[in-house]
Amino acid sequence: MQIKTVGVLGCGLMGGGIAQVAAQSGYKTIVREVEAGLLEKGLGRIRAFLSGAVDKGKLTPESRDATLSNLSGTTSFDDLAACDVVIEAIIENLDEKRKAYAALDALVAEPTIFASNTSSLCITELAATTKRPDRFVGLHFFNPVPLMKLVEVIRALTTSDETYHRAFAFATSLGKEAITAPDRPGFIVNRLLVPYLLDAIRSYEHGLGTVEDIDKGMKLGCGHPMGPFTLLDFVGLDTTYYIANIMFEEFREPAYAPPPLLKRMVLAGRLGKKSGEGFYKY
Repeated sequence: MQIKTVGVLGCGLMGGGIAQVAAQSGYKTIVREVEAGLLEKGLGRIRAFLSGAVDKGKLTPESRDATLSNLSGTTSFDDLAACDVVIEAIIENLDEKRKAYAALDALVAEPTIFASNTSSLCITELAATTKRPDRFVGLHFFNPVPLMKLVEVIRALTTSDETYHRAFAFATSLGKEAITAPDRPGFIVNRLLVPYLLDAIRSYEHGLGTVEDIDKGMKLGCGHPMGPFTLLDFVGLDTTYYIANIMFEEFREPAYAPPPLLKRMVLAGRLGKKSGEGFYKY
């Protein structure tokens, strides 16, 4: 079954980015949000991104207009009934995801694939909450989606070979490089990245250097595009804390345990760039 129509649940930073790249790749794309205000905010962000790319000469006005013509928004699950694949990018809460899958299961066609953009939850557990565990897969995109080239494709224990191959081909059709990741907390990238970020916080706590010097050391000494504290602020300290806790629960290894400073910063509301202050002020 050829994928022609793509549904996206959630029009935040991740969902909106996924919807944008799907529409840019020629798919009829329908993005669903829970309320009109959030939907318009997300669609406005997409329009601004595309117009900015036109202003910089990175995108033609014709390409922008074609992308926007492929994209529509809704607050109803009913409008996703004809989708060939639905990518869920909502809050990292199992109950909320389960409710969304249940609403969709009753609407979409039998061959329709469900995919989750979760960065931490078990794909097999998510698949088990649906009526199509064999047609369920993880598609983990990275922020900002239009710029980041990677997608992790995660198979649940129940994912069929056909579903896996269709999902992998779909990811590459979006202009992304796809890799296969195991259904374990953190998949590949966060499994390696999160301990590095947590260790940077521990090292700072132990007086290794200032936030600025540690960042500068990793940028200039290792060629990283940004240092660990800049990256933490960009990702969100609450997001990192959440993922670290899930990984620690699974593996019980000290490397995955959130440092005390991270917990206290989250409790204080210093979540990084999105809150105006994290390890840096914005």
